[in-house]
Amino acid sequence: MALSFDKQLQTYADLIVKVGLNLQKGQRLWINASVEEPDLTRRVVETAYKTGAYYVNVIWTDDALTLSRFKYASKDSFTHFPEWMKEAFNLEMKKGDALLSVRSSDPELLKGQDPDSIATAEKTAREAFKPRMKKVLTSEVNWCVVNIPSRGWASRVFPKLTPEKAVSKLWAAIFAAVRADKPNAVKLWQKHLQGLEQRRAYLDVKQYSALHYKAPGTDLTLGLVDNHLWMGGTQDTQDGITYVANLPTEEVFTMPHKDRVDGTVRSSKPLAYGGTLIDEFELTFKNGVVTTAKAKRGLKTLERLLETDDGAKRLGEVALVPYSSPISQSGVLFLSTLFDENAANHVALGSAYRFNVKDGTKMNDKQAAKAGVNSSLTHVDFMIGSNKMDIDGVAKDGSREAVMRKGEWTF
Repeated sequence: MALSFDKQLQTYADLIVKVGLNLQKGQRLWINASVEEPDLTRRVVETAYKTGAYYVNVIWTDDALTLSRFKYASKDSFTHFPEWMKEAFNLEMKKGDALLSVRSSDPELLKGQDPDSIATAEKTAREAFKPRMKKVLTSEVNWCVVNIPSRGWASRVFPKLTPEKAVSKLWAAIFAAVRADKPNAVKLWQKHLQGLEQRRAYLDVKQYSALHYKAPGTDLTLGLVDNHLWMGGTQDTQDGITYVANLPTEEVFTMPHKDRVDGTVRSSKPLAYGGTLIDEFELTFKNGVVTTAKAKRGLKTLERLLETDDGAKRLGEVALVPYSSPISQSGVLFLSTLFDENAANHVALGSAYRFNVKDGTKMNDKQAAKAGVNSSLTHVDFMIGSNKMDIDGVAKDGSREAVMRKGEWTF
């Protein structure tokens, strides 16, 4: 018997608090949430308090207000960021707090708006939240990112349906992707996380020197840092809280060496970034740095992303996802990185997660750079995988073995 919408929504809220965040009694929780479809956020807050949260603070966001700013605000205003918000997240947010992001942005909200203004606003916000981002990158906090439908987003995913029916169908797709449509959701997540742990353990033992990717338009050798650690599914804060940063998640991921990426890689799905879509793009790397960028759509936005800082031209994450993942098999192109990255192998431009290398969270910036850890204000995942992709693991002696064939695990 199918679960009712209300039951699935409550299951989703429970999974966010108990599996995603694994919120602890006495913790404070900070939530950034869209005003669209607010019921999930309200249920998360209620569940958090029932779980023992000390205090929950919600900061609401609204696409309509964001669009008004880019339409009508003066161009020089995009370097402004409210001081109170900096203080709220950088001074008030202490070690031991939890952080949740509930997103629902229209992937083409800012289509037609000035790419320079979008890039400036993105960079200004990332500068403002740099201390908070450091807590995330070094696993000081348990954090989680989830999505909820909006009319704009749902209409992009299902353009032939009315907005109401599109939202309903997108809810159903989200519930299925996070297993909230099943009565035993928590047990299913436990089994799924165990499977990801087995993949991580296997790859950790291998300690490949590099991964070599071959697919139409892609011929890329991606070096890995020494003593890299594969993550995926669960991870632990410095205080030992085990959490799941993304719901859904189907990936295992680790750290590329910032100076050892060479060749060309082609995207396999559109990238929704800064309220615009970047599609059919490819990047060429030499000694870790992007030397050429091409795109049939959104090239200016891609170029502005790469110009964020020196680290934005390098990779900070490499993730493996089988083509047979449930999200891939659903056939839905979500136009949301959170979902689409769990349907395909992907990499990320920008900052690396320091927990992806042994003792990385203990390194200072100089030590991290020497180890090959990339640093940047940004971290943007884009999808490169398909059922035509082969990946070899390259050992330190140069020998190779198959890791993936036609997008599927070989082990």
